[in-house]
Amino acid sequence: MAAATEKLPQLKSAVDGLTEMSANEKSGFINLVSRYLSGEAQHIEWSKIQTPTDEIVVPYDKMANVSEDASETKYLLDKLVVLKLNGDLGTTMGCTGPKSVIEVRDGLTFLDLIVIQIENLNNKYGCKVPLVLMNSFNTHDDTQKIVEKYTNSNVDIHTFNQSKYPRVVAEEFVPWPSKGKIDKDGWYPPGHGDVFPSLMNSGKLDAFLSQGKEYVFVANSDNLGAIVDLKILKHLIQNKNEYCMEVTPKTLADVKGGTLISYEGKVQLLEIAQVPDEHVNEFKSIEKFKIFNTNNLWVNLKAIKKLVEADALKMEIIPNPKEVDEVKVLQLETAAGAAIRFFDNAIGVNVPRSRFLPVKATSDLLLVQSDLYTLVDGFVTRNKARTNPTNPAIELGPEFKKVKNVGSLCRISKYKVSHSNCNPASEARACNFNLKYIQRQNDSNILVVTLK
Repeated sequence: MAAATEKLPQLKSAVDGLTEMSANEKSGFINLVSRYLSGEAQHIEWSKIQTPTDEIVVPYDKMANVSEDASETKYLLDKLVVLKLNGDLGTTMGCTGPKSVIEVRDGLTFLDLIVIQIENLNNKYGCKVPLVLMNSFNTHDDTQKIVEKYTNSNVDIHTFNQSKYPRVVAEEFVPWPSKGKIDKDGWYPPGHGDVFPSLMNSGKLDAFLSQGKEYVFVANSDNLGAIVDLKILKHLIQNKNEYCMEVTPKTLADVKGGTLISYEGKVQLLEIAQVPDEHVNEFKSIEKFKIFNTNNLWVNLKAIKKLVEADALKMEIIPNPKEVDEVKVLQLETAAGAAIRFFDNAIGVNVPRSRFLPVKATSDLLLVQSDLYTLVDGFVTRNKARTNPTNPAIELGPEFKKVKNVGSLCRISKYKVSHSNCNPASEARACNFNLKYIQRQNDSNILVVTLK
């Protein structure tokens, strides 16, 4: 580390010569690298960790309901901005563009559903909730073309780019673009913790404040459960909470997810990377740490402005080493959830699992396209005919990137797919699958789908 620290002036000099970066990006990147090289990291003393009380992680069902008075609803919505994280590509699911343009149901994409939801609110209550998309350099150009289709909708759509940082060649500790790697592989978006300074630097934050907006609801564009919730918004406004993280009960599938803890009088996010080795199994337990972060965040706009201007958002750095084109590189990232400990009167809210419906893989898409879910007015909701509270276990290889004609899964407990003619794997990657060949295995609730 000492040798790397000595190379910081060399790194700064090289970054100064990268014309592709703005002044804000250069200073943000150097600040991040300097913090990393200094070895700064919050040391968690395990004995000081406490389980948050209901005042810190508020049960959703204890929050006051919003009255049926439409004027109160309009009052709340007039203070809101919806921001979707739109920086990911859909390559793992057979899409070459932004992930948000993948079709979810009935020919509608993630982005279509988001626009429909907000437009319904604006039409019903006479408000102007804007939609903001934080793109990365990977998704910006395509997104700008895609949003043109919504020109006539009753939703003001804004876009801005998160920062573009250079990957660092690990061996020499220099920016890869300064060594001639000028294509997209030489760069990376530094995680969604960058949402706060990038929103500020874009000018959008000041513009929304001037319009009387107070809160931004931040969520992943692929989380179909992340819809505007008036109960949460009302609670935050009434209690002057600067930050709120939605958490939900942990299952065995979520054991690696970050959780909220009380630590030295403040609420903060605890990630598995911060846990000492001897306590990892305890962290993964659903008995002690019963909730996890959904990455649905509600944040006060004035508080963001204050903290960004003071350079006070120093979230834990996530080192992400990679090998690209046989070159070992390092990228440093931050997560938006880790910012919770810097905001005053921050809380969590323990929400129903229905508010966490991410589509991260083709197997997830298969579920939401099946009869396990229904689509009404842009909202994807679980079919009440499914009495089992958990979804079927999906066994689907990575070679399957697209789904269509999904059959009934409502009474299925396990779902396996095999392919008889897709060999080798390179050929399989191009295959869609059509669920025509379905057999029950031993008359049980396990489907075996053989694609011929």
